[in-house]
Amino acid sequence: MDRITSPHMSGGRAERIYNGMPARELGSEGWHKPWSGGNGGNCLEAMKLADGRIAVRQSTDPDGPALIYTSDEMTAFIEGAKAGEADFLLS
Repeated sequence: MDRITSPHMSGGRAERIYNGMPARELGSEGWHKPWSGGNGGNCLEAMKLADGRIAVRQSTDPDGPALIYTSDEMTAFIEGAKAGEADFLLS
């Protein structure tokens, strides 16, 4: 598990960033909703971390777990979704 200093953490102190960590430990600034549909604002929020990884959390549970992905993992997911590889999730 990596230790990084992120500008999104209080005091800029080094913290251990890991998959499933409480999203609140990443701070409240820097989260973005990459898209928002007609679901009343219930969607994912994403934050780019200082080391290039991407944190994702549920917007309705900002204190819940953050999933941490590498840039390559996120690229593969987005490109696969654009190519229709995740369409089975919609049916």
